Amino acid sequence: MMTQMSALSWLIRCAGTALALLLVCGLATARFGSALQQPSVTTRDGSLVTLNRYVREPVPDTVLVGSSVAWRLKEDYFSTPRFRNLALAGGSPVTVLEILAKQSALPKTILIETNILSRESDGELIAQFSGSGRADALFLRPVRTAVAAYETWNHAPPNAAQARAEQDRLLRDSPSNFDNGAYVALVLRQMNEGDPTTSARANVARMRELIDEIQRRGSRALLIEIPFEAEVENTRLVTISRAVVRAAFPDPSLWLPINPPRSELRWADGVHLDERSAVIVARAIEAALSERDGSGRDK
Repeated sequence: MMTQMSALSWLIRCAGTALALLLVCGLATARFGSALQQPSVTTRDGSLVTLNRYVREPVPDTVLVGSSVAWRLKEDYFSTPRFRNLALAGGSPVTVLEILAKQSALPKTILIETNILSRESDGELIAQFSGSGRADALFLRPVRTAVAAYETWNHAPPNAAQARAEQDRLLRDSPSNFDNGAYVALVLRQMNEGDPTTSARANVARMRELIDEIQRRGSRALLIEIPFEAEVENTRLVTISRAVVRAAFPDPSLWLPINPPRSELRWADGVHLDERSAVIVARAIEAALSERDGSGRDK
């Protein structure tokens, strides 16, 4: 009994010390700003937190999946009730489609960003979140989990009214005049290298299977393309990927055309929208969904 009491006391002291260290880091960062580097959450940790939250909360009505292109469309940019963005920075839409298809219940609508289809799906994430209790693997990473929780707390989103007011303010501003030329030049070189045909075809074939399964279960899948800067639209990767996905999904009813005003859009690097542009695109997606549902189709 004494041994058990001693072990419990030691665990409590360790947990208290770890929590105190996290609080000190947070307070120091708040006090000294950039003088201290705040613990960062890696792309993998961000994906774990996003997916863990999804499998533990009630199933939303609408989900967006995709790559970092769609990841920029933050959830608070949407007024659509019960909306979740499960796009993975550095990831593939196939990863989340695989996870969604293995859940017992599906969202009513799944929006699938098709811009980046050359990346392989993440088998490790799929395995972790493909059954009840599998997501508990996240909590086997206590330090990373604590850091991720701190990040979530420290950057808690504003309430809906505050978020909408801030977005309206952004939209009243003029588009950014940031010179992204150097970043676009790098992206153009990267996106004109290699041939994505094989990987894109493999991903699209699996997407086709998953979409068929999702639709059989009564959920609606809609494909979307998010605009790139004009030069990037003409790169080898984009043109080949677009040709592959359009050939695989020729049915126009599967596509949700969005029509944001391109003259108002700006990109950090020709690929990833800046904040103001992401708000514009998010609202264009909502408008397209509203029009689709208002027409009586795909309800």
